[in-house]
Amino acid sequence: MTQPATAAQKEAPTSAAKSAGDKESSRRPGLRWDVRTLSLLGVLAVLVAVGGITAPDEFLATNNLQLVLTQASVIGVVTVGMTFVITSGGIDLSVGAIVALASVWATTVATQEFGFAGILFTAVIVGVGCGLVNGVLIAYGRMVPFIATLAMLASARGLALQITDGSTQIVTVESVLDLGARDAYILGIPPLVLIFAAVTVIGWLLLNRTTFGRRTVAVGGNAEAARLAGIDVRRQRLYLYLLSGLCCGIAAFMLIVLAGSGQNTNGNLYELDAIAAAIIGGTLLSGGRGTVVGSVLGVLVFTTITNIFALNNLETAVQQIAKGAIIVAAVLVQRRSLHGGDT
Repeated sequence: MTQPATAAQKEAPTSAAKSAGDKESSRRPGLRWDVRTLSLLGVLAVLVAVGGITAPDEFLATNNLQLVLTQASVIGVVTVGMTFVITSGGIDLSVGAIVALASVWATTVATQEFGFAGILFTAVIVGVGCGLVNGVLIAYGRMVPFIATLAMLASARGLALQITDGSTQIVTVESVLDLGARDAYILGIPPLVLIFAAVTVIGWLLLNRTTFGRRTVAVGGNAEAARLAGIDVRRQRLYLYLLSGLCCGIAAFMLIVLAGSGQNTNGNLYELDAIAAAIIGGTLLSGGRGTVVGSVLGVLVFTTITNIFALNNLETAVQQIAKGAIIVAAVLVQRRSLHGGDT
């Protein structure tokens, strides 16, 4: 009689978990994701309408729309990497500093002697190297992501300042500068926007169509359950911070092309912009759910707001207040979405 009772006890939690999972799935149907995406598209459409009404000649000009997309591209690539990290339940406060360090390291006189390939390789390898340090400290050193990446933020900023000695490093490699020229546009689309689009597509496929993406969501949802299911949680977290560092390296190269220089102030507050864009896009700050498309739309919303405020000569303070209000609203919507009928 003892054995059947034990079997029943073992089966009960499994049935309960399955029932809870089914309930949770029914409370969060796929339609809700479509509604969230459509809502962001609606907000973006409203912003475009506002820009068209308040500054029709400037905002709707082809040059300005190209500028908005180009500016969104750099922070957008960083946000794609951040989306993966947050989905896994982590955080990366060092992305802006890594972009700065990679951009100044890639624009030193010694690096520029190797031409286009030297600048690109250096930017990417510095970003990946910083991501490796973050990943090792967090995954194997068991440091809290907030502390580890905060330390990287301070260290990378300091090293970037030391390399530049506070001065701007001008890029003299013509092939790099030509990439940002209008002659390089393909069917009217800046090359940086095409890079952003490629990173977005790859990121979406990686998160939604691969085992790597499923493991990322599993680790963010319940790290212990993921470990018991056979996932190497520490290695997965290491890979995620490597991915974030890679995105920072790519963004650093894009910023070099855009600005034609490397500065230790590059990437200022990128970490906050990337986190905010991911959150309003639908990625849970607590982990377990993420959306690359939503994050990209979040980036476009923030970039459009910035552009509209600049064209209308409105104060930066008002712009920051508007961004803050959007973030708060997005978090409240997330909480209501999570609790469903419980609220």
